[in-house]
Amino acid sequence: MRCGTALALALIMAAGPASATTYELAPDSPPIIGTIERIRTVYEDTLLDIARRYSLGYEEIARANPGVDMWLPGEGTEVILPGRRILPPGPREGIVVNLPEHRLYYFPKPKKDGRRLVFTYPVSIGKMDWHTPIGKTHIVSKVKRPNWYPPESVRKEHAARGERLPAVVPPGPDNPLGEYAMRLAIPPGSYLIHGTNNPLAVGMAVTHGCIRMYPEDIEELFSLVSVGTPVWIINEPVKVAYANGELLLEAHPPVDAQGQTTEPNLEVLIEKLNAAVGDNVAAIHWDYTLETLQAATGMPTVIGLEATLDEPLESQETPATSVSGADVRTAPVVRAAAAVGTQGTAPSAAREGQP
Repeated sequence: MRCGTALALALIMAAGPASATTYELAPDSPPIIGTIERIRTVYEDTLLDIARRYSLGYEEIARANPGVDMWLPGEGTEVILPGRRILPPGPREGIVVNLPEHRLYYFPKPKKDGRRLVFTYPVSIGKMDWHTPIGKTHIVSKVKRPNWYPPESVRKEHAARGERLPAVVPPGPDNPLGEYAMRLAIPPGSYLIHGTNNPLAVGMAVTHGCIRMYPEDIEELFSLVSVGTPVWIINEPVKVAYANGELLLEAHPPVDAQGQTTEPNLEVLIEKLNAAVGDNVAAIHWDYTLETLQAATGMPTVIGLEATLDEPLESQETPATSVSGADVRTAPVVRAAAAVGTQGTAPSAAREGQP
């Protein structure tokens, strides 16, 4: 086993959980769930305590709150809870893990009355030299209180740090798999969705390729899914949605650039925007769009509004924007504009959380 070590902002003053990780998906509803909320810290809070309390991961809460100390935020500090998110693209079936988000989505089969639900949880993923594989797979087994059999490569890694790992780590507080593990059908059979004995690191790229969850989250998911459940592991750092005349962009730092940021690919983005807008026309604020991409806070941000054309689309001049010296023009159904209203949370410089 390769497992190791609506845009309203609600001001919540209580310290209890603000919302569940379960959402109902209404028929034909936009692919957007949750809300962005705010709380005020009390004197004993750390951002990591708050993240776990509200089902958020380390990177999520760090990027949403740049400048707030992870360990000593201070009493009365306002903290943003980035709970609003665009659902990932692809099937609404089984488990979907979007690596750049450090987040897992579970879509169970519809209920007898036709209602559909989605469960979502923060996860840790593979670190730079131990990538979590991308593609479709499925769950082949489930184990309570698993043993951990660290592979030779992991034992050598620990030995290089002066740490001795046994051939088998039994269940208990020293077992990094936690109390529950589900094996994926990814050769050589050593990739798992599992719990952890180190919940502080949930939401980071720290594993040897496995998908790690908070203890309470894996316990719930373990009870919900069965052997054979399909699992899609995807890499979608940019998600878009069009809802109620607003075009939203959600951007996360890419996970496949060895820890370095990359220039946004506007041609790919435009394809996604056009697909989201469909037959409608939206006015895009391109400067704000680029700022949102580069900030990569992970929070859905309004970058465009529904537009009414005064003349046929084919006859209009479409302004161009430039990234790294290359001009990129919008495709026909998306019309660039000098400015649009910018509701919601403004993006800020991306922050790389450190353990």
